[in-house]
Amino acid sequence: MSVDSTLPPADDAQRRRVSRGARIALIAVLVLLALGAARTVISRIASARNLEQGAAQGALQYVRTTTVKSGGAGQTLTLPGTLQGFVQAPVSSRAGGYLRRWVHDIGSRVQQGDLLAEVETPELDQQLSQAVAARNQTAASLELARTTVERWEALRKRDAVSQQELEERRSAYTQARANLAGADANVERLKQLESFKRVVAPFSGVITKRNVDIGDLIDSNKPLFLLSQTDPLRVYVNVPQAYAQLVKPGQQAVVTQAEIRGRSFTGQVARTAASIDASNRTMQVEVSLPNKDGALLPGAFVNVALAAAPSGALTVPSNTLLFRSQGVLVAKLDAAGKVQLQPVRVGRNYGETVEILEGLSGKESLVLNPSDSLAHGDKVQVVADAKPAASTPAKP
Repeated sequence: MSVDSTLPPADDAQRRRVSRGARIALIAVLVLLALGAARTVISRIASARNLEQGAAQGALQYVRTTTVKSGGAGQTLTLPGTLQGFVQAPVSSRAGGYLRRWVHDIGSRVQQGDLLAEVETPELDQQLSQAVAARNQTAASLELARTTVERWEALRKRDAVSQQELEERRSAYTQARANLAGADANVERLKQLESFKRVVAPFSGVITKRNVDIGDLIDSNKPLFLLSQTDPLRVYVNVPQAYAQLVKPGQQAVVTQAEIRGRSFTGQVARTAASIDASNRTMQVEVSLPNKDGALLPGAFVNVALAAAPSGALTVPSNTLLFRSQGVLVAKLDAAGKVQLQPVRVGRNYGETVEILEGLSGKESLVLNPSDSLAHGDKVQVVADAKPAASTPAKP
């Protein structure tokens, strides 16, 4: 018995529906895969774009800038100095002897002519007495010579003596007058020495040192006191050769002392040596400083700020310089914001600023604190300095 392999129409329709559903499912899967692939591609493209933007943003350098300034305002030189009395001298006695008493001690303010000390001079007193006696003896000899000449002139008129004998008597009289003049001078000299027994102040000032006490042996080589005039004071500073041409008489000088905080004292350059010391290549400058209240003491160490005359050169901050194998460079910005490394020639160094002698015209914008990796042509972004926020008034 044979079996018919032909399927019924119902089964064929069912097969077609299954096949159509499979194709639809396959198409749906393919569409989903295509959508997933497209999403992945789009995501990767966006990530790559973001990465490129982030890399570009990270590679961009942010800098602060400054402008080149003219040196027309001058510079301030701060140099060490030592205060000295305007007039300062050791006070001695030309009369040798022993100190009887002293009147003023260290720190005493005295006026010109005030008594400082008294000296006992027994030997000088005896020398003066001897000189006075010798003078009186010479005066008596002179009187005798005078009367003798008068008698011999009368005898010569009667031709009782020769002219030679008369001339000899006249010569003796002349010598006696000269001897009396010498004796008078010696007496006056010793009297002048006697006046030095009283040691007086040669000028008004402050006694800063006393070197003797009662009973000490005094001679002309031993100073008794050191007297200083403290108003005004002198300050001597040594200006290096590089700045010597900038300091002129009449310029202002500001003196500060570390121990006197919050105060500065204004003086004036009185004079300069007008020459360079070959041993240390400096020029000595004298500053006159008023000290009416006595706040400053002679001998103190101070700092002297000299307002130097302008040199006319361009100045830039010290932190704009780059030191590389090409020499000294500065990083200037062009109109497009790109770095241009410019060689320069440096002049005087003032600490925070330096002079630029060649390489800049005075209108450039320079990068502050340039990094070692900064290269010619780099694109940079200028960052403005943050401004302090305005304070709001407190509400009542």
